[in-house]
Amino acid sequence: MELKLLNEQGQAGSNVNATDEVFGRDYNEALIHQIVVAYAANARSGNRKQKDREEVSHTTKKPWRQKGTGRARAGMSSSPLWRGGGRIFPNSPDENFSHKVNKKMYRAGMCSILSQLAREERLSVVENLTIEAPKTKLLSQKLQGMGLESVLVITDTIDENLLLASRNLPNVLVVEPKHADPMSLVFYKKVLVTKAALAKIEEMYA
Repeated sequence: MELKLLNEQGQAGSNVNATDEVFGRDYNEALIHQIVVAYAANARSGNRKQKDREEVSHTTKKPWRQKGTGRARAGMSSSPLWRGGGRIFPNSPDENFSHKVNKKMYRAGMCSILSQLAREERLSVVENLTIEAPKTKLLSQKLQGMGLESVLVITDTIDENLLLASRNLPNVLVVEPKHADPMSLVFYKKVLVTKAALAKIEEMYA
């Protein structure tokens, strides 16, 4: 598999050879969907809380007498059938949303995503990506000059100037290969990988 090597102006020069084991896989939509959903579910904190009929703030007084009113009998206003009453099966903060994904499945799914990005020409390689100072304007101008607006940048080691400059750009994320997750790979329109990071990705998933 050959990937485009971009210069600082965003123009494609020579190509870079990449292993087919990582960047030449078939597109497996079901597997990609599974690992993306699992990643999002495992990021949930499970902090939502609802009250049952015991916890809502209501009097325990019987609303009206049992017989003779013509209305349905009622015991207290905290009934789940009433507006403002407790929930029958409330959500608890210790709810577990995690999904289990085997390592082999995760690797195969990541390779499928990377392969599809390469086929769609959304994944490109750059020799190196650095800026002189930690200024957002410098990075924004550099990416615009390369024709990149929404981009995930994967570098072998995080450059401090690059990291600080990217924090205020909503459509730019700079990560190391080990922190490249399936949701980010799918979300951003383009993926820019340095040559050294490409070797690390091949080592991780080959």
